[in-house]
Parts: sequence; structure tokens; C-alpha cells
Amino acid sequence: MSKSVLMVLTNTSEIDNEHPTGLWLSEFAEPYVEFKKNGYDVTVVSPKGGGIPLDPNSLDDGENPSEWKKAEEELQNTEKLSSVVFENFDGIFLPGGHGTMFDLPNEPQLQDALSHFAENNKAIGAVCHGPAGFVDVELSDGTYLVKGKKMTGFTDEEEKETGLDSLMPFLLQSKLEEQGAHFVAQGNWAEHVLTDGKFVTGQNPQSSQKAAEAFVKVL
Repeated sequence: MSKSVLMVLTNTSEIDNEHPTGLWLSEFAEPYVEFKKNGYDVTVVSPKGGGIPLDPNSLDDGENPSEWKKAEEELQNTEKLSSVVFENFDGIFLPGGHGTMFDLPNEPQLQDALSHFAENNKAIGAVCHGPAGFVDVELSDGTYLVKGKKMTGFTDEEEKETGLDSLMPFLLQSKLEEQGAHFVAQGNWAEHVLTDGKFVTGQNPQSSQKAAEAFVKVL
């Protein structure tokens, strides 16, 4: 039977009036293409459902690879996270983009999903700002999801380099470390992926492809 992966995306389209944001396209498209290539069923959801805003900065490379076309079509109309049955999936994957910092933390349905995947020893993956979805997620025994996990994500140094650090609700690396993560950072924009059991994380947009490949290995 083919594996099923749930991909959870942001609905947030702006940080403030001057800074449009959203999903970072390659962090979704590269893993999506990789999962499809491996014959997985992929379901794309978001907290509110509907169309997904794209961070304009993730679109400035001119022509996108043609194999992204199907992935981009998925963004026109996503299902609501609340409409899916977590038991039906083998893994969950959270792409980034600054939008995730605003609507994935404290999203009750996502917290339920992540604790389900963790407690049933299913694959959990995220890249760049995607791990924002892990913030404040507690397991049934009250410990934080990330406690003791060897992981990575968009670093405080990278955030400072974007110049958007003061506009964020929190700094991702610092917040995850506060909650007990063993956060491992490489240099800014280095391709860097960590696997800890069935927990797979990538540091930044440069790490999306390798994070997807590591997630496939875990599955």
C-alpha cells in the first residue's frame, strides 16, 4: 500500500502592511515532487483551507522547474486541516515561509495532529520556519514535543540577516531551545538536515530537497 503524507501550509499573507509573506514555494514544491516521485499520496492542507499565499521573495527566480507545476496547482485550493483524519497518514511535513510563524503555533488542530504522529511513532518533518508548528505542542504526558530532540530550523542568525527578526512573534531557534530541543545550527544558508528517529528537520530553503529525501528514508 502506498504511503500517505499530510503537508500543512500557512494561510498568513502578510507580516505587516509593508511585508507580504506566505509559503516559501521551494520548501513545498521540492518535497511535494520528491514524495510524488516515491509514489506517496500527498494531501495538502492549511488551518483555514483555500488558496495559499506565496512569499514574493520565493518567486523571483524567473521560470520554476516544470515538475513543480502539479505542486503549484495544489496551492489553489487546499483542504482544511480540521477535515482530515490523522490516523490515515504515515507522516506529516511542514514547509516554511515566514507566514508559518504567525498561524502554525497554537493552532489546536495542528497540535493534536503532531502529538498523534509523535505518540504513534510516525514520521514528522519540517523545513526552515516550518518547525514553528512544533512550538508549544505538548504530548499527553505534558512534555514538549521537541524536548530532547536533535533538530534544526531557521536559525536566529539567519533571521537577523533577513532583517525581519524584530517583526517576528519570537525567534524560532531560541523558542525551540527554551522548550528543550537540542537545536543544531550550521552557518547561514548552509544545506543542513538532521534526522532523530522519525523526526526530520532542515535548516533553511537550501535544505528542502535533502530534508524531503531524509523524510522518505524514514518513511
